[in-house]
Amino acid sequence: MALYEHVVIARQDISPQQAEALNEEMKALIEGLGGHIAKIEYWGLRNLTYRIKKNRKGHYSLLAIDAPSDAVKEMERQLSINEDVLRYMTIRMEELDLELSPVLARRDRDRERSDRPERPREDFAS
Repeated sequence: MALYEHVVIARQDISPQQAEALNEEMKALIEGLGGHIAKIEYWGLRNLTYRIKKNRKGHYSLLAIDAPSDAVKEMERQLSINEDVLRYMTIRMEELDLELSPVLARRDRDRERSDRPERPREDFAS
């Protein structure tokens, strides 16, 4: 089986729960066709660089997939007819990176910074 990374952008109008349900549908489809989903990351509602079908934002998700090419083709076919999906992209990989993606790692790092108490500012004006 081949290894893939797959990113999907869903419409801003749907709820985060519906975006997660879309991920679960893709997982069930891939597993039903003999593949395996190694990782699913929901990145949340993010700004788009440019408008896509009158949307300024989209729900982003990343999937790490180990599946036959026929399963990936069927998943892409299903996504192309789904009205909630704005864009998707699948890339074949040599190996899957199962660590936290840079998008979520930065979010966690920013969250840790906001949890730290602020240091008192020194006044350098004399």
